[in-house]
Amino acid sequence: MTARLHLLMRLTMFGVLAFGAALDAAGQSPTPPAAETASGKPLLTDPEEVAAQLPKVRRIFVDKLTGGEAADQLRDILMATLQTARLWVITENPDRADAFIRGAADDAVFNETRESRDGINARAFLGTREGDYSSRAGRGQRSDTLASVGIGQLEAQRTMERKHEATASIRLVNRDGDLIWSTTKESSGAKFKGSAADVADKVVRQLVTDVEAARKPGGRAVAPAGSLP
Repeated sequence: MTARLHLLMRLTMFGVLAFGAALDAAGQSPTPPAAETASGKPLLTDPEEVAAQLPKVRRIFVDKLTGGEAADQLRDILMATLQTARLWVITENPDRADAFIRGAADDAVFNETRESRDGINARAFLGTREGDYSSRAGRGQRSDTLASVGIGQLEAQRTMERKHEATASIRLVNRDGDLIWSTTKESSGAKFKGSAADVADKVVRQLVTDVEAARKPGGRAVAPAGSLP
Protein backbone atom coordinates (compact mmCIF):
# COMPACT_ATOMS: atom_id res chain seq x y z
CA MET A 1 0.00 0.00 0.00
CA THR A 2 2.78 2.36 0.87
CA ALA A 3 4.72 1.59 -2.34
CA ARG A 4 1.62 2.23 -4.46
CA LEU A 5 1.07 5.55 -2.68
CA HIS A 6 4.67 6.64 -3.35
CA LEU A 7 4.29 5.68 -7.02
CA LEU A 8 1.10 7.75 -7.37
CA MET A 9 2.76 10.75 -5.71
CA ARG A 10 5.75 10.56 -8.08
CA LEU A 11 3.52 10.28 -11.15
CA THR A 12 1.49 13.26 -9.97
CA MET A 13 4.65 15.35 -9.45
CA PHE A 14 5.97 14.48 -12.93
CA GLY A 15 2.63 15.45 -14.43
CA VAL A 16 2.63 18.82 -12.68
CA LEU A 17 6.19 19.57 -13.84
CA ALA A 18 5.40 18.57 -17.43
CA PHE A 19 2.26 20.72 -17.44
CA GLY A 20 4.20 23.72 -16.11
CA ALA A 21 6.89 23.31 -18.73
CA ALA A 22 4.22 23.20 -21.45
CA LEU A 23 2.70 26.43 -20.14
CA ASP A 24 6.10 28.16 -20.14
CA ALA A 25 6.78 27.06 -23.70
CA ALA A 26 3.38 28.30 -24.83
CA GLY A 27 3.93 31.70 -23.21
CA GLN A 28 7.26 32.34 -24.93
CA SER A 29 7.13 34.05 -28.36
CA PRO A 30 9.33 32.48 -31.05
CA THR A 31 12.53 34.33 -31.91
CA PRO A 32 11.99 36.21 -35.20
CA PRO A 33 14.39 35.23 -37.97
CA ALA A 34 17.05 37.75 -38.97
CA ALA A 35 16.13 39.90 -41.96
CA GLU A 36 17.75 38.78 -45.17
CA THR A 37 18.40 40.35 -48.57
CA ALA A 38 17.13 38.95 -51.85
CA SER A 39 20.43 37.07 -52.21
CA GLY A 40 19.94 35.37 -48.83
CA LYS A 41 22.61 37.43 -47.04
CA PRO A 42 21.81 39.14 -43.72
CA LEU A 43 20.43 42.66 -44.17
CA LEU A 44 22.87 45.31 -42.92
CA THR A 45 21.42 47.71 -40.35
CA ASP A 46 24.49 49.74 -39.37
CA PRO A 47 25.19 52.78 -41.63
CA GLU A 48 28.95 52.33 -41.15
CA GLU A 49 28.72 48.71 -42.30
CA VAL A 50 26.90 49.86 -45.43
CA ALA A 51 29.47 52.61 -46.07
CA ALA A 52 32.26 50.04 -45.62
CA GLN A 53 31.13 48.49 -48.92
CA LEU A 54 32.52 51.49 -50.84
CA PRO A 55 36.07 50.15 -51.39
CA LYS A 56 34.63 46.74 -52.37
CA VAL A 57 32.61 48.04 -55.32
CA ARG A 58 33.95 46.67 -58.60
CA ARG A 59 31.21 46.99 -61.22
CA ILE A 60 28.99 50.09 -61.53
CA PHE A 61 25.84 50.78 -63.52
CA VAL A 62 25.04 54.49 -64.08
CA ASP A 63 21.28 54.79 -63.93
CA LYS A 64 19.20 57.43 -65.72
CA LEU A 65 19.55 60.78 -63.94
CA THR A 66 16.65 63.07 -63.19
CA GLY A 67 16.74 66.36 -65.09
CA GLY A 68 15.77 65.85 -68.73
CA GLU A 69 18.01 66.16 -71.75
CA ALA A 70 20.80 67.96 -69.90
CA ALA A 71 20.89 65.14 -67.33
CA ASP A 72 21.12 62.54 -70.11
CA GLN A 73 24.14 64.29 -71.58
CA LEU A 74 25.80 64.57 -68.18
CA ARG A 75 25.16 60.84 -67.58
CA ASP A 76 27.14 59.99 -70.73
CA ILE A 77 29.97 62.29 -69.66
CA LEU A 78 29.92 60.80 -66.16
CA MET A 79 30.20 57.25 -67.54
CA ALA A 80 33.18 58.22 -69.70
CA THR A 81 34.88 59.99 -66.79
CA LEU A 82 34.35 57.00 -64.47
CA GLN A 83 35.88 54.73 -67.10
CA THR A 84 39.04 56.85 -67.32
CA ALA A 85 39.56 56.46 -63.55
CA ARG A 86 40.19 52.71 -64.14
CA LEU A 87 39.01 51.75 -60.66
CA TRP A 88 35.75 50.10 -61.72
CA VAL A 89 34.13 48.24 -64.57
CA ILE A 90 31.35 50.42 -65.99
CA THR A 91 28.54 48.25 -67.27
CA GLU A 92 25.30 48.96 -69.11
CA ASN A 93 23.79 45.72 -67.81
CA PRO A 94 22.18 46.44 -64.41
CA ASP A 95 21.93 42.71 -63.66
CA ARG A 96 25.73 42.43 -63.55
CA ALA A 97 26.40 45.52 -61.40
CA ASP A 98 27.13 45.38 -57.69
CA ALA A 99 26.47 49.13 -57.23
CA PHE A 100 24.40 51.79 -58.97
CA ILE A 101 24.91 55.52 -59.49
CA ARG A 102 21.68 57.51 -59.30
CA GLY A 103 20.71 61.12 -58.75
CA ALA A 104 19.80 64.35 -60.52
CA ALA A 105 21.68 66.79 -62.76
CA ASP A 106 21.07 70.00 -64.65
CA ASP A 107 23.00 72.29 -66.99
CA ALA A 108 21.35 75.72 -66.91
CA VAL A 109 22.01 78.21 -69.71
CA PHE A 110 21.63 81.93 -69.06
CA ASN A 111 22.77 85.30 -70.39
CA GLU A 112 24.80 87.61 -68.19
CA THR A 113 24.44 91.29 -69.15
CA ARG A 114 26.82 94.02 -68.11
CA GLU A 115 26.26 97.72 -68.68
CA SER A 116 28.59 100.70 -68.28
CA ARG A 117 27.53 104.31 -68.79
CA ASP A 118 29.47 107.60 -68.90
CA GLY A 119 27.53 110.83 -68.38
CA ILE A 120 27.82 114.31 -69.92
CA ASN A 121 30.10 116.73 -68.18
CA ALA A 122 29.24 120.39 -69.02
CA ARG A 123 30.82 123.43 -67.44
CA ALA A 124 30.09 127.12 -68.22
CA PHE A 125 31.46 130.39 -66.91
CA LEU A 126 30.20 133.90 -67.63
CA GLY A 127 31.45 137.07 -65.97
CA THR A 128 32.28 140.75 -66.42
CA ARG A 129 35.25 142.90 -65.46
CA GLU A 130 35.06 146.70 -65.09
CA GLY A 131 37.76 149.24 -64.44
CA ASP A 132 39.00 152.79 -65.01
CA TYR A 133 41.51 153.73 -67.64
CA SER A 134 43.39 156.85 -68.59
CA SER A 135 45.18 157.82 -71.74
CA ARG A 136 46.33 160.95 -73.58
CA ALA A 137 42.86 161.21 -75.01
CA GLY A 138 41.32 161.35 -71.59
CA ARG A 139 40.03 159.19 -68.80
CA GLY A 140 37.04 156.76 -68.67
CA GLN A 141 35.65 153.36 -67.62
CA ARG A 142 36.07 150.05 -69.38
CA SER A 143 33.92 146.86 -69.10
CA ASP A 144 35.10 143.43 -70.31
CA THR A 145 32.94 140.24 -70.62
CA LEU A 146 34.54 136.86 -69.93
CA ALA A 147 32.94 133.51 -70.97
CA SER A 148 34.07 129.87 -71.16
CA VAL A 149 32.23 126.59 -71.92
CA GLY A 150 33.37 122.91 -71.53
CA ILE A 151 31.36 119.83 -72.62
CA GLY A 152 32.12 116.13 -72.00
CA GLN A 153 30.87 113.31 -74.29
CA LEU A 154 28.31 110.67 -73.19
CA GLU A 155 29.45 107.03 -73.65
CA ALA A 156 27.45 103.85 -72.89
CA GLN A 157 28.53 100.23 -73.33
CA ARG A 158 26.51 97.02 -72.99
CA THR A 159 27.92 93.47 -73.20
CA MET A 160 26.09 90.14 -73.08
CA GLU A 161 27.77 86.81 -72.31
CA ARG A 162 26.18 83.36 -72.61
CA LYS A 163 27.02 81.13 -69.64
CA HIS A 164 26.39 77.59 -68.37
CA GLU A 165 26.06 76.41 -64.78
CA ALA A 166 25.95 72.66 -64.18
CA THR A 167 24.92 70.97 -60.94
CA ALA A 168 24.86 67.29 -60.00
CA SER A 169 23.65 65.48 -56.90
CA ILE A 170 24.97 61.93 -57.15
CA ARG A 171 24.61 58.88 -54.90
CA LEU A 172 26.01 55.34 -54.99
CA VAL A 173 23.73 52.56 -53.73
CA ASN A 174 24.17 48.80 -53.40
CA ARG A 175 21.87 46.14 -54.85
CA ASP A 176 19.59 46.38 -51.79
CA GLY A 177 19.11 50.12 -52.36
CA ASP A 178 21.19 51.14 -49.33
CA LEU A 179 23.07 54.41 -49.68
CA ILE A 180 26.85 53.84 -49.75
CA TRP A 181 28.16 57.26 -50.84
CA SER A 182 26.87 60.64 -52.02
CA THR A 183 28.07 64.06 -53.13
CA THR A 184 26.80 67.30 -54.69
CA LYS A 185 28.92 69.37 -57.09
CA GLU A 186 28.42 72.45 -59.26
CA SER A 187 30.49 74.23 -61.89
CA SER A 188 30.34 77.20 -64.23
CA GLY A 189 33.04 75.67 -66.39
CA ALA A 190 36.82 75.52 -66.26
CA LYS A 191 39.52 76.99 -68.47
CA PHE A 192 39.50 74.12 -70.95
CA LYS A 193 36.25 72.37 -69.96
CA GLY A 194 32.56 73.05 -70.21
CA SER A 195 30.39 73.14 -67.11
CA ALA A 196 28.98 69.61 -67.59
CA ALA A 197 32.40 68.02 -68.14
CA ASP A 198 33.85 69.89 -65.17
CA VAL A 199 31.07 68.90 -62.77
CA ALA A 200 31.38 65.23 -63.85
CA ASP A 201 35.13 65.45 -63.25
CA LYS A 202 34.53 66.87 -59.75
CA VAL A 203 32.12 64.05 -58.88
CA VAL A 204 34.54 61.33 -60.03
CA ARG A 205 37.55 62.93 -58.34
CA GLN A 206 35.60 63.04 -55.04
CA LEU A 207 34.60 59.39 -55.42
CA VAL A 208 38.17 58.31 -56.23
CA THR A 209 39.50 60.25 -53.23
CA ASP A 210 37.01 58.64 -50.85
CA VAL A 211 37.58 55.13 -52.24
CA GLU A 212 41.37 55.40 -52.00
CA ALA A 213 41.09 56.75 -48.44
CA ALA A 214 38.87 53.80 -47.46
CA ARG A 215 41.26 51.28 -49.05
CA LYS A 216 44.26 52.47 -47.05
CA PRO A 217 45.25 50.40 -43.98
CA GLY A 218 43.21 51.67 -41.09
CA GLY A 219 41.03 53.72 -43.42
CA ARG A 220 37.30 53.77 -42.89
CA ALA A 221 34.51 54.89 -45.16
CA VAL A 222 32.28 57.50 -43.57
CA ALA A 223 28.54 56.88 -43.71
CA PRO A 224 26.92 59.39 -46.07
CA ALA A 225 24.77 62.07 -44.48
CA GLY A 226 21.12 61.14 -44.40
CA SER A 227 21.66 57.37 -44.58
CA LEU A 228 19.33 55.40 -42.34
CA PRO A 229 19.84 52.02 -40.68
